[in-house]
Amino acid sequence: MLKDDHKTIEKLFKRFEQAGDRAFVEKRTVVDRIIEELSTHAAVEEQLFYPVTRATVPAVEDEALESLEEHHVVKWTLWELESMDPEDERFDAKVTVLIENVRHHIEEEEADYFREVRAELGRKSLTELGDAMVEAKKVAPTRPHPRSPDAPPGNLVAGPAAGVADRIGDTVSGLIQGGVTAVEHVVDRVRGTKRAHPAPTGSTTTRRVAATVRGETDEVLDRVIAAVREAKEGGEQVASDARTAARKTTKAATSGRDGRS
Repeated sequence: MLKDDHKTIEKLFKRFEQAGDRAFVEKRTVVDRIIEELSTHAAVEEQLFYPVTRATVPAVEDEALESLEEHHVVKWTLWELESMDPEDERFDAKVTVLIENVRHHIEEEEADYFREVRAELGRKSLTELGDAMVEAKKVAPTRPHPRSPDAPPGNLVAGPAAGVADRIGDTVSGLIQGGVTAVEHVVDRVRGTKRAHPAPTGSTTTRRVAATVRGETDEVLDRVIAAVREAKEGGEQVASDARTAARKTTKAATSGRDGRS
């Protein structure tokens, strides 16, 4: 899903680069699409992909932090472009710098970050995480919010709230309360810790939505963690069996030489 987003964004970049110098209407249209696509994509990565992979794939810690900083710079640029006249002398320059930064980010993410995650989580776990991100994308912001938190638990509150506001929706409280514990549960299970999470509060609708979101999201993420642990245990068993077989082979070979001598 994330790589498909990258392809969509790259097509928009090329469309901007191919627009004529005075194609101001076209450039404004394309940049508005770029703002929408990048805002939603960044929000989903920040709400689920980065925190879940940081909690389960130790090798990506530094890359995740660098990605968050790159997102931060991009969101400020998108925020500035929202209100900038395409005839402004710095409009094209600002979009060009944005494109260069995002292309660099995508190249590193696909070559390094994604490779580490695939190696650790495996197809089944990635599918479960992907399903969760697809659902998160439905209520993700469509505009940049550079002043909002970009990591849990803050972005699980601000992200859905901003997304719903952008899409003129409701049941904000239920979505917030339902989603805010999702990544906390993942981290708790990875660390083997326990903590009490408050019950949803508010109206009947809010509590119902919160309970549904919380239950479904926790279930998906719990399956991710379970699959990761199962894969690790299976790998450890394979390694143990290999060591046992090697010892037996070595012993047999040694016995054979002793007998011949």
